Amino acid sequence: MSNLSGKCAIVTGASRGIGRSIALKLAEEGAYIVINYNSDVQSAKETLNIIKKNSGYGEIYKADVSNYNQVQGMIKFAIDTYGRVDILVNNAGISKVGLFLDFNEEQWDSLINVNIKGVFNCCHAVIPNMIQNKKGVIINMSSMWGNSGASCEAVYSATKGAVNSFTKALAKELGPSNIRVNAISPGVINTRMNKWLTEEEKNDLLDSIPLMKFGEACDVANLAAFLAQDDSGYITGQIITIDGGFI
Repeated sequence: MSNLSGKCAIVTGASRGIGRSIALKLAEEGAYIVINYNSDVQSAKETLNIIKKNSGYGEIYKADVSNYNQVQGMIKFAIDTYGRVDILVNNAGISKVGLFLDFNEEQWDSLINVNIKGVFNCCHAVIPNMIQNKKGVIINMSSMWGNSGASCEAVYSATKGAVNSFTKALAKELGPSNIRVNAISPGVINTRMNKWLTEEEKNDLLDSIPLMKFGEACDVANLAAFLAQDDSGYITGQIITIDGGFI
């Protein structure tokens, strides 16, 4: 029997990249997966098809995590379909690179609404079910820039710093209810989000990483799967950095 057999996991932003890898890994461990997406339905279907091809189970669900009503609908769908929600992975996020003075209110509102409010919405909607079941696991996706800040990513860094603080505070609040809350803080991972980097920029980054390589989405997925399992039952309120030694 797999470690997550029979459990229900919601993974937001699971149509591609790190979210897809996490969904596939949790399904491999036996969990039923609700694959959240906002716009790319074809990629979400591809994620589901891979899960089914590997004898796993799941459903896709369209919801904008920045919209509380849509998030409530997603949580209700998961409970109606699988009876409860055991694991929530808040992976959905967006980034924008540029000088802070070149940003406008609409742009930083967009990052805040998805990266921070989206996490608030999903947690707020799922926690009552977890409290009722007297257990649960929440994993928030942060970034190494949430730990240290990054030039030309001031707003993005701020949103991830907020996720870190929220994770630590919520873990203290929910610990008595047997609900664990942790965050994963990835470094440079080979995903589409980093495709904008030039070869020169990639080489500069590689020179700063002691392991001398970028991470892969599966590296993050393996950590998420561990945090979702009972084997990590005494780990909560932690921001776990996975960056090859970069910071």
